[in-house]
Amino acid sequence: MSTTVIILAAGKGTRMRSQLPKVLQPLAGRPLLGHVIDTAQKIKADNIITIYGHGGDRVQAAFSDQKITWVEQAEQLGTGHAVKVTLPVLPKDGISLILSGDVPCISQTTLQNLLATTQDKGIGLVTLTLSDATGYGRIVREHGQIQAIVEHKDASDEQRQIKEINTGIYAVSNAKLHEWLPKLSNNNAQGEYYLTDIVAMALADGMTVASVEPEQAFEVEGVNDRVQLATLERQYQADQAKKLMQQGVHIIDPSRFDLRGTLKVGQDVRIDINVIIEGNCEFGDDVEIGAGCVIKNTTIAAGTKVQPYSIFDNAVIGENTQIGPFARLRPGAKLAAEVHIGNFVEVKNSSIGLGSKANHFTYLGDAEVGAGSNIGAGTITCNYDGANKFKTIIGDNAFIGSNSSLVAPVQIGNGATVGAGSTITRDVAENSLAVERSKQFVKENYPRPQKIKK
Repeated sequence: MSTTVIILAAGKGTRMRSQLPKVLQPLAGRPLLGHVIDTAQKIKADNIITIYGHGGDRVQAAFSDQKITWVEQAEQLGTGHAVKVTLPVLPKDGISLILSGDVPCISQTTLQNLLATTQDKGIGLVTLTLSDATGYGRIVREHGQIQAIVEHKDASDEQRQIKEINTGIYAVSNAKLHEWLPKLSNNNAQGEYYLTDIVAMALADGMTVASVEPEQAFEVEGVNDRVQLATLERQYQADQAKKLMQQGVHIIDPSRFDLRGTLKVGQDVRIDINVIIEGNCEFGDDVEIGAGCVIKNTTIAAGTKVQPYSIFDNAVIGENTQIGPFARLRPGAKLAAEVHIGNFVEVKNSSIGLGSKANHFTYLGDAEVGAGSNIGAGTITCNYDGANKFKTIIGDNAFIGSNSSLVAPVQIGNGATVGAGSTITRDVAENSLAVERSKQFVKENYPRPQKIKK
């Protein structure tokens, strides 16, 4: 049976007090709607129909690379009306999952369970049992079977004692949606078309309404304001930290950990507090990440130790390297095994060979550094002339003295030495010494300038 996912994403999100549409607000570095679309793709939905309204151009632009059928809800006339506007593009056969773009954490497992439970019944929903269900629509059952959904304001005192609530997540036969949605009425205090009314229609048709509960309650949490967004962020991050710890990762404090993407790990990985991991990252065995690091789209091989407050972006790091503190690896940085990159060293679009070291206050851009070389403190590769970039090549076992400037394009040969304070503009041959600085000038009894008295 084919599966369609219908995502309600037309709301303005007034309580967010933002110019950004609510479904584009970020959770773990991705838009709320992006999480729902990702889950729809994981269950291999045949069609993804997304209903847009407020800020529709921005919402569609944010997902222009996705295969989505977009349907506009020009007027916000309720959840039933939102699904109704999809009928012209909704298949007549198969089943639809109806999700909300501001309920981002619904899991693949819960949706697959809902589909499996609904297949032979035609309609099902996700419910949740709460200790305090105040304000939510109650699930009324008789002999275990769902008989009605009653909104809190309409519930009797007895019904308000019910703890099971409706989450607004449904699985419904497409044939029945085509039959029921045109019959919805807005004869209510709000003048809106409620999707919950299809449950009453199903019961009137003699159908049994299936239900499942999520594995975790936060899966069905919606986001309406900044407070709820922050709360859900911590619940989501706590769940990701838990899954990593179950894989053996030593996370020092799960409440101060952020994964905004995916992380593949080996054994005995250790992550200190306030680390942010973005994009797709991979850490090998025995990798240690110090406090306050930000690591994006980076692979770190086994045994590497990263000191606090280092920032990596699209880097590849070899085994048993020592990095930081306060190091920065920019896109294109490739470190071989046993490299040392120290405090306030920046590497961009450069490869550093086996065992080479740049331990202090250095910039290496558009460079190739061989094995066993030492880059002294304050060294920079002058790779940009204001219009074009050029390459610096440093061979094996080279020694670059402190405070040197290597003006690209330039090549330093194997075993060569550059004296401290040199500005190198020409190639340096293998096993030679290059010193490029003026002779020291001394004037005795120099009268230092004095401040002019006013």
